[in-house]
Amino acid sequence: MTSEPRKKTYLKDYRPPDYFIEHCHLAVRIDADETTITARLDVSLNPEGQGGALILVGRNLETLGIRIDGLAIPEDAFEITAETMTIHEPPERFTLETEVLVHPDENTSLEGLYRSGRILCTQCEPEGFRKITWFLDRPDVLATYSVRIDAPIQEFPVLLSNGNLTGEGREEDRHWVTWEDPHPKPSYLFALVAGRLSPVQEHFITASGRAVTLEIYVEEKDVDRVGHAMYALKEAMRWDEETFGREYDLDRYMIVAVDSFN
Repeated sequence: MTSEPRKKTYLKDYRPPDYFIEHCHLAVRIDADETTITARLDVSLNPEGQGGALILVGRNLETLGIRIDGLAIPEDAFEITAETMTIHEPPERFTLETEVLVHPDENTSLEGLYRSGRILCTQCEPEGFRKITWFLDRPDVLATYSVRIDAPIQEFPVLLSNGNLTGEGREEDRHWVTWEDPHPKPSYLFALVAGRLSPVQEHFITASGRAVTLEIYVEEKDVDRVGHAMYALKEAMRWDEETFGREYDLDRYMIVAVDSFN
């Protein structure tokens, strides 16, 4: 498997984004040979941008639907090419919903959502998020994220993404979880992992006395090999507090360490 060549971007060519994405909600449904991703984006005009059309980027996405503020938009209001989605004359503030199909088993680029060994995982740095959904996939667009992952429980008993776990449930042979990351981040920091993994769990008490759950997810054969990694994590968090006064601000901290990741 090889990554694709990437066009160089120079600082001299930079210009601010014309629009911002304030929040991104993803509903990810994992099936045997394909994954459906519904993205709901809260978009707003950048007052320092040039306005005009909203141009999102994507790659290898099979687009199933597009809506603005819950309504399907006419065909002449948008245009899709191999790598861009252009929304002509959008409102200054609106919610854009897109539904796409991706095929992780066929994705050999090591970017976006792909199968690595027995797990599904993501690699979004630097420009892999555009292989997951249509987006302003650039580091100066910061959004908060909420994610719902729905998958067969037998093949994918562990479903992870960024932030705090806010819900979970089971429906027959499938289960779902929801994750909420309240801190705005660029799309290249988005992460999702689904598969059969074993967690090693401990806790860290912050300087203010708050308990943070620490979890390192590994294959079952490696459970007894993560003791030093957990020790190092605690020491690093303590060092951040003592050196910079920076206290971890989520309820849990998760690491995935598997042989198959690229």
